[in-house]
Formats: sequence, C-alpha cells, structure tokens
Amino acid sequence: MDAAGSREMSVRGKRFSATLFVMALCLCSAHGQILIRIAHLNPQDPLSIASAAMASVFKSEVEANSSGQIKVEIYPGGVSGKENESMVQVKSGMLQSFIATSGGIALAYPLIDIINMPFAFPSYNTAYKVLDGDFGKAFAADIREKTGYKVLGFGESGGFFAITNAHRQIRTPNDMRGLKIRTMALPVQQAAIRAVGATPMTVAWADVYQSLKTNIVDGQMNPASLIRLAKLGEVQKFMTQTNFLYSPYVWIMNGKFYDSLEPRLQELIDNAAAVAVLAGRGVSRTLDSSTLEFSTFEKEMQVYTLTPEETELFRKAMLPAARKLITERYGEEGTMWLKKLSDAIIIAEKK
Repeated sequence: MDAAGSREMSVRGKRFSATLFVMALCLCSAHGQILIRIAHLNPQDPLSIASAAMASVFKSEVEANSSGQIKVEIYPGGVSGKENESMVQVKSGMLQSFIATSGGIALAYPLIDIINMPFAFPSYNTAYKVLDGDFGKAFAADIREKTGYKVLGFGESGGFFAITNAHRQIRTPNDMRGLKIRTMALPVQQAAIRAVGATPMTVAWADVYQSLKTNIVDGQMNPASLIRLAKLGEVQKFMTQTNFLYSPYVWIMNGKFYDSLEPRLQELIDNAAAVAVLAGRGVSRTLDSSTLEFSTFEKEMQVYTLTPEETELFRKAMLPAARKLITERYGEEGTMWLKKLSDAIIIAEKK
C-alpha cells in the first residue's frame, strides 16, 4: 500500500474510532461502577510512548486497587477529538481525564509559559524534583483555582527538545535565521524562536507531518521520541539535539468529578497517577538510552549535538527574550512564578 493509501486508511480508522467513542459516551456504567474515561493524543503503545504508558499503568493501578469499583477506559490517538476538543470534553464531564500538552493546557491556563522557559531545567532529575515538589504542587493548585481542572501530575512528553529542519544543520543561533519553525501555541516558545532569527509557526500536532512535507514550515522542535513516533525524519533532513526545552504533559481531571469521589478513592487516584507518571518517565529514559533511537534517525537525517559552547550561544540569545515576554505579558504574577521556579530549581540542584 502506498503512503496515500495508508493515510486514507488511517483517516477512516480514526472516523470509525470516533464513532465508537461517541457510542461509548452514551452508555451508562452498570451496577454503580464508577467509570473514568481517559484520553491522550498518541497511539496506545505503552512500551514506547510515555502518554500511553501513563494511561495503561493508571488503568491497571486504579482497577486493581479499587477492587472493581472503578473502571478505566482509554481513548488514545486523538479519537476523542483534537486537543482543544478533548479539553472541553473534560470540562463538560464527557471525559473524566486527559493528558494534555503544554500547548493544550495553555488554552485555559496561559501561565503554563512559566515551565516552558528555555534552558530552565538543567537535567531530568532537577525537572522531576521541581515538578513533583512544592513548586509543582503550588502550580497545580493555581491551575485548579483558575480553570477547575484537577492536575493529576506533570508527565513526560518525551524529554528535552531537538530541532529539525529541511535546509541546513543547526549549530549556532545564526543558522536558525530565516527558518519557519513549528512551535506549540505558547508565547514563550515563540519568543525564544524569534530571538534566534527564525519565524515561529503554530501548527496542530496532527498536521505537522503534512506541513513539513509541503514546505508550509521548514522545521519543528520536539523530543526525539515524538519525532520518531511521527516519522518526521521522512520529511526532514537535519536534526540538532539542543536540549533547550523541557515541556511536560499536564495531566488533568474534571475537578467536580474528582471532588465527588470519597476521600479513599481520591487518594487511590492520586497514588495511581503518581506511579503512572513515573512509568511514563521510565519509558522515555529507556528510549533515550537505547542506540536504536539515534541510529534510526541517522539513516534519515544528519544528526548533530550542540557543544557546550554552542549551547551557551543559544542560552544567551533565548533567555533574555523569554524573560522579557513573561514579565511584559503576565506582569507581577508572571514575575512571581518565574522567581518561584528559579528558587525551586536552585533548591533541587542542591539536594
């Protein structure tokens, strides 16, 4: 089957899955059993996709530890709709939970820009300590207060970002000049890209492959695992491991649904989510450590890793622009959260 035929089959499959999804929403849980519908945007492959691992482990933990009182249904691959649609469905209660990207949660909570600062996290270990610690808890509480969404955790979206493009190898900020780079709809990401002379372009994740193939955009930025998952190497020639951004998933639940549960079940869900977040991180780190990841890329693209000196050039170009964006766009509140993040990172680095 050719690529066009394969993609047509995929479209038909998604339409069929969407129909099943709507039918499932019409069914009521029998015998008083509590039903949690959880959606995410990626295929349900828990051994190689972090969000799939999170959903799978959550389902296993909740169903086993609730003695059948709670049933979890997983809706992967965007069958519940695009990200904005899934967010609305969680708000309305059609879905109980959704693993959102930072770009998705920004529709309801623009301050997510804070944890998408370029070069904010020096390592995975620091990122995990900050997001799981006091800062993450306070940030989650603010999301709950402003949006009504209960945050179950800050999950792994695939790791630190790489940049790919179709025209030239990226080694310094000057190499970015004139390129059209797909970003999430996050002003701080867009400010960072503008600071190195490129033009940020907002494209839905489902449309990224085609946009690259048809030269609507020249390149994009994502964790290596997502670049592999989306087969972007088929439509890109160069990849640079920049490690300039760590953008976690924000795993949300309908706040009213969560509050309706007895405390014992709330604790069960919190514990299951914490275990599931760890599982997602483990999947990503396993992929990072395997030679398969980059050897696969090297068959399709020229792969380059920035030197410490080159990394510093990007840091000096991007950070001032990102900080300026935060202070101008979000005022005192943005400045406050930026300081809290900086303080939390310093503390985490000392532990």
